[in-house]
Amino acid sequence: MSLTGSRPGGRGGWLPSRQGLLKGGGVVVTLAVTLLGLLLITFLIGRVMPIDPVLAVVGERATNEVYEATRKAMGLDQPIIIQFFTYIGEVARGDFGTSLLTSRPVIEDIARVFPATLELATVATLLGVAIGIPAGVMAAVHQGRWPDHVVRLLGLFGYSMPIFWLGLVGLLIFYGKLDWVAGPGRLDVFFEDIVPQVTGVILIDSLIAGDLEVFSNALSHIILPASVLGYYSLAYISRMTRSFMLEQLAQEYITTARVKGVSEARVIWGHALGNVMVPLITVIALSYATLLEGSVLTEIVFAWPGIGFYITNALLSADMNAVLGGTVVVGIVFVGLNLLSDTLYRVFDPRAR
Repeated sequence: MSLTGSRPGGRGGWLPSRQGLLKGGGVVVTLAVTLLGLLLITFLIGRVMPIDPVLAVVGERATNEVYEATRKAMGLDQPIIIQFFTYIGEVARGDFGTSLLTSRPVIEDIARVFPATLELATVATLLGVAIGIPAGVMAAVHQGRWPDHVVRLLGLFGYSMPIFWLGLVGLLIFYGKLDWVAGPGRLDVFFEDIVPQVTGVILIDSLIAGDLEVFSNALSHIILPASVLGYYSLAYISRMTRSFMLEQLAQEYITTARVKGVSEARVIWGHALGNVMVPLITVIALSYATLLEGSVLTEIVFAWPGIGFYITNALLSADMNAVLGGTVVVGIVFVGLNLLSDTLYRVFDPRAR
């Protein structure tokens, strides 16, 4: 039996082939090396930053004895390689130290603020998918004509306009002038802490609690920042959809389907789009990961209390434990979503296995 195929297991199941095991092992090694590199970079950043972590704890008026005792307690008197392995062990336990800004463990702060970023990036991605895929299909079907030019122009604007400028303009027009949406933040002050936190995502928690008034207020707050952030997702997804569709529409099976009298709608939305959904899964996953890590400016403009806003405030306050802890978590999420997209690609496309 070929080593590239699967072989029957002892109980009638199927065991993975040697080639499959090698691929799986390669993925694990790549993941481990990537995470190790991420930890090494954040560790070195914490050591080269012109901020003394000991002084940040004890203050500038501390005596030399207190300074040295604190430095020893923090393990900074150890050789650098020992400090690095100690750092790896602490991260593996979820211990990122204590935030100087909040006086709470950094991991608790991250668990509190990350759902806000997750909520914002998720809604933005859904908007990008809902508009970007049909726009990309329309551009491919009408290649070289005005719908194609409009979609490509909108995509160009999406890549070119600074997100902080777009956010400020959106606030000025839709909140300040037209009063169509709520202002910065996740909720009006009156609605804060009314709904019990279950998931940390207000839109979901308000529905669980059956409080439609809080849900409506949260939706009014999120629609503008999610639209601004989703515009960048839309630009990327529409461009990739157009590219994939153009490739599929030039294939012989499309010509054959048309010759057989299959309706144009079925040819486009059934055959062609069905075949591009596999690579689009990867595109959407990467776009989602990018929004999770790149929503810092959006969160600052809209005072959105997510992890980007948290890291920025920590950096301005020289709270390096919070900065490095947040950076590591965002990096791990990005690597995890990349691994998920690769896995989904292999699941839905047998040619990639």
